[in-house]
Amino acid sequence: MKITFLGATKTVTGSNFLVEADGKKFLVDCGMYQGKAQDEWENSSPFAFDAKQIDFVILTHAHIDHSGRIPKLYNEGFRNKIYATKATCDLCSIMLPDSGHIQETEIEWKNKKRKRQGLQELPPLYTAEDAIKCLEVFEPVKYDEIIDITPNLHIRFNDAGHMLGSSIIEVWEYVDNKRNKAVFTGDLGNNDIPLLSEPTMIENADYLIMESTYGGRHHMKNENKAEAFLNIVYETLEKNGTVVIPSFAVGRTQEILYELNNLKNKKGKDQQFLEKYNKIMNVPVYVDSPLAISATEIFRNNMELFDEETQKIIKRGDNPLEFKGLKLVKSVEESRLLNQSNEPSIIISASGMCEVGRIKHHLKHNLWNPNSTILFVGYQAPGTLGRKIVDGAKIVKIFGEEIAVNARIEYIEGYSGHADQEWLLNFVYSFRGKPKNIFLVHGEPEGQIELKSKILETTKIPVSIPEYGETYLLEEGMKLVDNMDRENKFNYLRLEIIDRLRTLKEEMEDMEKIVMEDITGDVNDKQIELLNDKIKELESQIVKVISK
Repeated sequence: MKITFLGATKTVTGSNFLVEADGKKFLVDCGMYQGKAQDEWENSSPFAFDAKQIDFVILTHAHIDHSGRIPKLYNEGFRNKIYATKATCDLCSIMLPDSGHIQETEIEWKNKKRKRQGLQELPPLYTAEDAIKCLEVFEPVKYDEIIDITPNLHIRFNDAGHMLGSSIIEVWEYVDNKRNKAVFTGDLGNNDIPLLSEPTMIENADYLIMESTYGGRHHMKNENKAEAFLNIVYETLEKNGTVVIPSFAVGRTQEILYELNNLKNKKGKDQQFLEKYNKIMNVPVYVDSPLAISATEIFRNNMELFDEETQKIIKRGDNPLEFKGLKLVKSVEESRLLNQSNEPSIIISASGMCEVGRIKHHLKHNLWNPNSTILFVGYQAPGTLGRKIVDGAKIVKIFGEEIAVNARIEYIEGYSGHADQEWLLNFVYSFRGKPKNIFLVHGEPEGQIELKSKILETTKIPVSIPEYGETYLLEEGMKLVDNMDRENKFNYLRLEIIDRLRTLKEEMEDMEKIVMEDITGDVNDKQIELLNDKIKELESQIVKVISK
């Protein structure tokens, strides 16, 4: 068995692994990159394989950073099966066309600019229609069912507890009556995610390919998370402010609805709690995302996948995704009207990283307001608007306009659908037959290094953090057999230059504001001269770069 790492290497998006076993070539995930300019550029670059030669795809779950390039794969000639759970197939049926619509909208905006510059127009990565076409090759499978690809190659999907339908996938290959087994975690869920069951513990593996999104972090515990959520929302509503929750349309939105519905069961007789709870329940809670509304309906249609506690609630006749005050916002006009209202409210809107969608309009109308709160409940990738706000930006650009960040910014990490360091380690500890090697993917380098150190310290299992394009032969004495990245080094340097230039542009804009404040403030002649010399030196360096 060979595996080539073609995405989610030292970054959190773009999950894509090429596996060769028993004469078959197949992909585990085919996701989009999100966040940094250099990563997003990679979405439109050619695949590192011939799509027509891929025998099948196994999809861990529906999130776009795992599924988002499947329509592109289809457009390039792939026509074989995509194995995924029924819930994943259902979710992809709304998420991939939505992604296609976003591709069309974004390229239309870029092409208007290119046309003014006299440049050739570019096609979208794929269209909504392309995404609908690719759904014909999806093959729904059940959890725990072993699928025989060939007499010597088998796969099984297990509940990953990350989102509805998410899977940990086991892959067995038999060569000369010897078994070789790889386990792909996809995204591992937190052990206390509302609605969902805990991740399945796998008994044994020869090789483990494991996500590491929160490899260096610890989440807030569940009981503290609920209390923090209640207090933040209550305090904002007390100031007649708006709570804006940038939320992933699939997963986080449904969990927040569940949390709001379930708050009454936390401390039902505590008077202080009841005061806060009643305050929240008497303001409107808007879900402003057509995709989230459609996804919530899919959740309702797959309630058999919910955890035991939720099943009991359903049997009592309480729908955990419905409550008094919940309002679903479908039209653009309804969405606009939310920002014209002065009533205190809670707005849950996609996208979760604030890059596209209606959330940007709600941020534009609330970020400047000190009475409002922006409450983040999910991972924010580097380079995204959400990450900039979480990291403390004082001014951000939205639709080309500079917006001051005066609102209260909060981040409840415990709502993340990803396991933290503690539960990633527990997943490793749960194996009875320990892996020979662990590959850490889908994480930022700092967190991966910390998690690697913890695994080595506590288990002595060898850990690798693969680079893009590395191919490993998974046999006795596992070894690196190829490194595509060396061949593409200069392509990635070009991408890095693009990203650095965009970052430099933002830093120059920040510098201009700071310098303007300095020279119009209380500074002496000596300081002005020194500042002038530094700017001259910077100008000289820029001239040197562009003259080469």
